[in-house]
Formats: sequence, structure tokens, C-alpha cells
Amino acid sequence: MKYLLDTDHLSILQRQAGQDYTNLSSRMAHYPLSDFAVSIVTFHEQMLGSHTYINRARSLDDLVNGYELMTRLVRDFKVLPLVSFDPGAAMALNQLQLQRIQLGKMDARIAAIGLSRELVVLTRNHRDFVKVAGLILEDWTV
Repeated sequence: MKYLLDTDHLSILQRQAGQDYTNLSSRMAHYPLSDFAVSIVTFHEQMLGSHTYINRARSLDDLVNGYELMTRLVRDFKVLPLVSFDPGAAMALNQLQLQRIQLGKMDARIAAIGLSRELVVLTRNHRDFVKVAGLILEDWTV
């Protein structure tokens, strides 16, 4: 595994539409699927989103749609390896926190996983992730 898909890149793949999807999927086609992974943090973020959708359901149709969304998430996460937040990531996160980098909680956790495993993080969110020294970033949607 070489590449860690940030939540935004994974969401583009899940939508399967648009120029960003075309660019990303074309680039990924040049590599074996085994080169890619997603983090448990991305799973957490997406599961929180579906959970929020279910909790805000105003009708039975909304509830059905919310659970279908959650089912698709489980199916999507069976395709790529899931990278855990392990003690190495915890140590990297601690170092980021000591540096007082202004970074969202989930982004900091994803960055810590990328740093600890020496993975290239595929993301459009350069504005935030570029603050993390040593983190290798690429945007495959352009």
C-alpha cells in the first residue's frame, strides 16, 4: 500500500460522476488496487454522516434512504484495505498536537496515519494538510 485516500477523494469515487471522478479514476487505473487504502478515520467520518442523516429523517422514506446510505458505506469499505489508528499514528498525532498546528480533528488523525505509515495522502485539501511537515500530498482530481 502506497496511497491513503482522504475522505474527499473517497467521496468522489463513491459519487462516480463528474470531471473529478474521471481524473481520479483514470489515474488510479494505472496502479494495482493493492496500492490504495482508506483510514478508519475516513470510515468514522462517513459513518457519522450517515448516522446524522438517519437521526434527521423526517419520513420513513428518509429513514430507508439513510440506512441504504449506511449499507453502501459498509459495502464500499470492503473494497480497499482499512488502515487502523494504531500506536504509531497516536504518537504522530501527539507530535502534531505539540506543534499546535491548526488542523481539524479528523484531518489531524488522517495526517498522523499518513505520517506514521509513510503513505502519500490523496486529497484536494492542501490548504490544511500542507501545514503538516513531512506529509506527502497529491491531488489526483486535477
